[in-house]
Amino acid sequence: MQKTIFITGASAGLGKATAILFQQQGWNVIATMRNPGAETELNQLPNVTLLPLDVTDTAQIKTTVAEAIRLQPVDVVFNNAGYGLMGALESLTDEQILREVNTNLLGVIRVTQAFIPHFRERQAGTFISTTSIGGIIGFPLHSIYHATKFGIEGWSEGMSFELGMHNIRIKTVAPGGISTDFAGRSLDSALHPAYAHLEEKLFAMVDAMMQAASTPQQIAEVVYEAATDGKDQIRYVAGHDAQAMYARRNELGNEEFRKEITKQILS
Repeated sequence: MQKTIFITGASAGLGKATAILFQQQGWNVIATMRNPGAETELNQLPNVTLLPLDVTDTAQIKTTVAEAIRLQPVDVVFNNAGYGLMGALESLTDEQILREVNTNLLGVIRVTQAFIPHFRERQAGTFISTTSIGGIIGFPLHSIYHATKFGIEGWSEGMSFELGMHNIRIKTVAPGGISTDFAGRSLDSALHPAYAHLEEKLFAMVDAMMQAASTPQQIAEVVYEAATDGKDQIRYVAGHDAQAMYARRNELGNEEFRKEITKQILS
């Protein structure tokens, strides 16, 4: 029987690459985005349905999820919609903070909540959420972004117990750098003169990290693995750069790794 995946944030980058990969593997794909009328690639593929979804719109979440379930039973939900926020905390507005939390964290929680009854009734299903190496390791000037991604990691672990009662799995995919336009359309930022030196060093570090970035297609393969491997495993660290940082952090321990980052940034 043909399976179905529901994807948020499918208009570009990892979301679009994942939609294409699952379609190529014979799945039905329900690809959601804020403006599906502007999509010109996914709408040409068989077995791909586009639906509108802004994950900060609670009413639209309910109607879009109901429509997806009406179309066909859903097997996997991939919570991918999100964006980066960079800046010292004192440089950020309350509006920027609320928008980041509402999109990256509450959007994931609300979409998941809307699908749980469907999965519970079927006694099957898998939730996968895009986090980041920044959901495991903290870096300068990303505190609110980290709050959302660390939040998804901890929330997913907690959810694994109640969902596991009903044979439902929940997983995270934590990439490092992805060679997309993340620094453009998917990044909000705010600068502050008191942190200019830190900002300069961080931009240089990000530029260097992006040289080792994975392609969206490579990370989509990890999403496919998480969806199909049948493992009782929550976290999938994705990409050579993320795996190397994760291994280094585990080697040194949390505090020593933090000190190493401090030396690199503040020296």
